[in-house]
Amino acid sequence: MFMSLSSFSAPFSFSEPSVSRPITSLCSTPRKISLRIFPDAVDNFHSLTGRRLVCYGGGAKLCRRFYGLKLWILENINLQQRNRKRGRANEFKSIRSEEKDPLTNHLETTSSFGVGDIRLQNDSNEKTSTTLQHEASSSPHHQPDGSIASMESKPVIQAHSSSFSFEGREAPSLCIAVIGATGELARTKIFPALFALYYSGFLPENIGIFGYSRKNLTDEELRNIIASTLTCRIDHQQNCGDKMDIFLSRTYYLNGGNDNIQGMSKLNTLMEQIEGESEANRIFYLAVPQEALLDVTSSLARNAQTQKGWNRIIIEKPFGFDAPSSYQLTQSLLSKFEEKQIYRIDHLLGRNLIENLTVLRFANLVFQPLWSRTYIRNVQVLLSEDLGVQARRYFDGYGVIRDIVHSHILQTIALLAMEPPISLDGEDIRNEKVKVLRSIRKMEPSDVILGQYKGSTGDKVDVCLNSLTPTFFAAALYIDNARWDGVPFLIKAGLGLIKHRVEIRIQFQRVPGNLYRDRIGHNFDLGTNELILRDAPDEAILVRVNNKIPGLGLQLDSPELNLLYKDKYKVEVPDSYEHLLLDVIDGDNHLFMRSDELAAAWNILSPVLNEMDKKNSVPELYELGGRGPVGAYYLWAKHGVPWAED
Repeated sequence: MFMSLSSFSAPFSFSEPSVSRPITSLCSTPRKISLRIFPDAVDNFHSLTGRRLVCYGGGAKLCRRFYGLKLWILENINLQQRNRKRGRANEFKSIRSEEKDPLTNHLETTSSFGVGDIRLQNDSNEKTSTTLQHEASSSPHHQPDGSIASMESKPVIQAHSSSFSFEGREAPSLCIAVIGATGELARTKIFPALFALYYSGFLPENIGIFGYSRKNLTDEELRNIIASTLTCRIDHQQNCGDKMDIFLSRTYYLNGGNDNIQGMSKLNTLMEQIEGESEANRIFYLAVPQEALLDVTSSLARNAQTQKGWNRIIIEKPFGFDAPSSYQLTQSLLSKFEEKQIYRIDHLLGRNLIENLTVLRFANLVFQPLWSRTYIRNVQVLLSEDLGVQARRYFDGYGVIRDIVHSHILQTIALLAMEPPISLDGEDIRNEKVKVLRSIRKMEPSDVILGQYKGSTGDKVDVCLNSLTPTFFAAALYIDNARWDGVPFLIKAGLGLIKHRVEIRIQFQRVPGNLYRDRIGHNFDLGTNELILRDAPDEAILVRVNNKIPGLGLQLDSPELNLLYKDKYKVEVPDSYEHLLLDVIDGDNHLFMRSDELAAAWNILSPVLNEMDKKNSVPELYELGGRGPVGAYYLWAKHGVPWAED
């Protein structure tokens, strides 16, 4: 904030030593006031302004008060000017060093603020250089986040073959560690998402990113692994290469070895060297198998958490194998972390379709009065995945129920059906979601269809032939509360179906006593209004309405009013991992399952899982690239719901 000294009116004046000018605005008989009782203040004032202070008349007391205020302002202005000078000098040195080798410049950074270390480029200005050295050695270093770091030089840590020297470097306000950094998830999703956030300005410039695994790699080797996966957005690629080089230069690797306790201690030491003495926050992304999760979290909790800020951990699905194992995992986590520190991530919940649900519901008056059993006939949540890299994961025992239905499908239904929260705070939204999950009736085996696509050696999925793990799941759910009593929620999730599709279809009730029922055609259901929310690649919001076909006569049609995202919004849609990582950084947890939500979801699915464990439910086979098991058609018909078009 800049303040003008001219805005302060006071009974004193600044005068040159050879000039004395009385001011008579406050008393008729001016007289000079001696300031010998403030010798230090006068000296300070002379050193700051090169002028002497003269007070006159009856306003001498007021004069002294404003004198102190002006002195304080001048001191702060001079301090800001000195800080700007130091900042320009440091920035210049950083640019010069980055030009030499932008990828390895982090390995040895010389302090710009240590005593006797400041060397300005203009050697002729020796007086200025000496003054800055003195000020840097005696003044605190003000960080961008408002914290103050010590000016003492930081020690150097030797973590592996590369040496880290972070002397005088501006301490990051955020460090992110990717545990399991050499895995496919980290390489293809996490690191690219972090770079996209960094490039778009959502991460601090001086962030520290750490890769942690058991492989013996150097910083450069990790950078080479992830560099090929980093891309800039199509709609803005300015300085892409430079940003990428800087991002990679702030990415470090640590071999944790076979002992996670020692590994996490090394990681903590490395982070502390980069953070310095300022306030520091940390995020740990645990991209590790479920069987390694407890050991990693236990070692992390004891040895790698910062005491100078918040710590948050991100856990990948599935969150347990069933209700008992999930409960044990939850209790173990809660014994080491607070609930607010735990972020259970499901990348499907980071899609724009899901993030837009609350906006659509609570920011549009046209939908609010319709959102209940009075006007809604049924709700369908449909998800069909392409056959990809996660196919084998399905046959390792997790299957579509534990991988998709337990988290993504049930969370989508909770967001669709919940009552309005009291605010957009994450905890308020979670409170409403868990009420919906607790109100869902336990699934009856008769309302569930399991399927499995036919595998073959040619399809490279012949493992399917020896497994009973389902790759297709269809079911009818009912929510036993006043808003949704009697409304079926039909869900369908499958792998290897005819096409990739993520869609929510909300079908409204028929018009009572419809005057145009004879004009709609033989299928009365075609005349039912419908709201369709479609996700990528053809993201859209569609509303099916009845309309007269132009021409003579009176014939009705049911076209779709459409909002096609690719036509309306000429922007590249960010990856779901970007959305969710940014939510973690911001502390927005409404798309992450809380422990009570987790337990409620398992409670819904437990009857089906128990039947599967007893081998009482055998998946129905369907053709790869087909429409799924025939039984799903009969399930839709049983609940009076027309099958959604493929």
